[in-house]
Amino acid sequence: MSERLDHLAGRTVIVGSGLAGLMTALTLAPEPSVIVTRAALGTQTSSAWAQGGIAASIGADDSAALHLSDTLAAGDGLCDRTVAAGIIAEAPAAIAALEQAGVRFDRNARGEFSLGLEAAHNRRRIVHAEGDGSGAAIIAALVRAVAQSPAISVLEGFEARRILMDGEGVAGLLCATADGTAILPTAKVVLATGGIGGLYDATTNPIGNFGQGIALAARAGADLADMEFVQFHPTALDSRRRPLALVSEAVRGEGALLVNESGERFMARIPGAELAPRDVVARAISAEIARGGRVFLDARDALGSRFATRFPVIAALCGEAGIDPAKELIPVRPAVHYHMGGVATDANSRSSVPGLWVAGEAASTGLHGANRLASNSLLEAAVMGMRAARDIAGMPARTGSPFQSERLPAPADASLVRPVVSRHLGVLRNGGAVQDAIAALLPLAESDGPAADPAIVALLIAVFAGLRTESRGAHARTDFPLKLADIKRRRMRLSQALEIARATPSYALARSA
Repeated sequence: MSERLDHLAGRTVIVGSGLAGLMTALTLAPEPSVIVTRAALGTQTSSAWAQGGIAASIGADDSAALHLSDTLAAGDGLCDRTVAAGIIAEAPAAIAALEQAGVRFDRNARGEFSLGLEAAHNRRRIVHAEGDGSGAAIIAALVRAVAQSPAISVLEGFEARRILMDGEGVAGLLCATADGTAILPTAKVVLATGGIGGLYDATTNPIGNFGQGIALAARAGADLADMEFVQFHPTALDSRRRPLALVSEAVRGEGALLVNESGERFMARIPGAELAPRDVVARAISAEIARGGRVFLDARDALGSRFATRFPVIAALCGEAGIDPAKELIPVRPAVHYHMGGVATDANSRSSVPGLWVAGEAASTGLHGANRLASNSLLEAAVMGMRAARDIAGMPARTGSPFQSERLPAPADASLVRPVVSRHLGVLRNGGAVQDAIAALLPLAESDGPAADPAIVALLIAVFAGLRTESRGAHARTDFPLKLADIKRRRMRLSQALEIARATPSYALARSA
């Protein structure tokens, strides 16, 4: 049964209920908005799982210039300096807005923010809440604030399947519900759907997050950017749990060391050691595992009995795996954690499609470049959610124009895509593997089956990866280990990526076989 929700017509529709989506809705209020979420509000979001906190240059020895410098260094030459500087400058305002919404950040005995240190930061600037439970505490406070706002309608159990178009602009949103199909007529959609971790076997993200926002925007004709840059967190807890539990790099920030099965501190010979940028640490750990070794975090001397007090969530996760981090080594391995690529947006979260904004991990603003600096993700989600709201609030009200409704696509299933992506588009890549990925993914992407949307996102990653013939940031190619002198970000649409994929030799060979 298909239902058209005309009583909500014309309202801004926000897809996703992580930090970016909730901040968009709260900043828009009292202007009416609708949050569409396939699960309960604030659940199944990467934001709620964040351990570290929010990067903000508010310490006495810090500045926005220093924060920007660290961000640009981690981004390995591909950050948009202007965008990055603007987002970083708004960090104190974002922290204030979150506090006003009810978030209670940790403070010391003097009432000052308790600031943590994370990898590749040269100052303590991580504002956190409830120790390593920052994401959960922030989302819980914002969910309470949304529940108290009469301007925000929440549609739980609604899964966005297609953006409905009127020519080149947004006209509505097609959703699957428990009762069938629902159509939300609107000319303003904000995608805040999170990342792509569900495309990989080893991830710290909710398994169901395969890049839905990217697929929605790509099918609507939006420009995509920097899709090849997938960040692997170096230290996921190596256990049977799926998704893998994260061991925040704040643990290394407090002095924990990385050692192999022989007790060798293999990061000691690398600049930055344990606090080197994530791509560097992830590759070093991958190399240890590739030779048949194992890698562990040793927090015994640095934290010992204080571990559970400083990191209660991580201590509980270790306990679940039968490990006492105060007395034992913590086994770790890299896992997909964040996607620097996504839907290309401007400084106000606008995509190339009229009426479509994208905020948070689903977007590619240029802040992160080739490799995200730790705790800049929640900062970006908060700031860009607020900016999207301000941009929308300044626009004249209009409802979506008449549109041609589509049939409801099948529920997405990434199970056929996951083995291909995990094998060919991991920490270390090469041209042959990328071509094999394209050959396997293209038929799925061009189908109308349940694998189509996950395959579209994975294919975009593969095509972008094939075009970047260098190693930079989170994109490491064994056949092109050096960096090119002439560097640039890349943008393209799905139609262009499909053309490139069809011309790939491996795909042509598979077709002729």
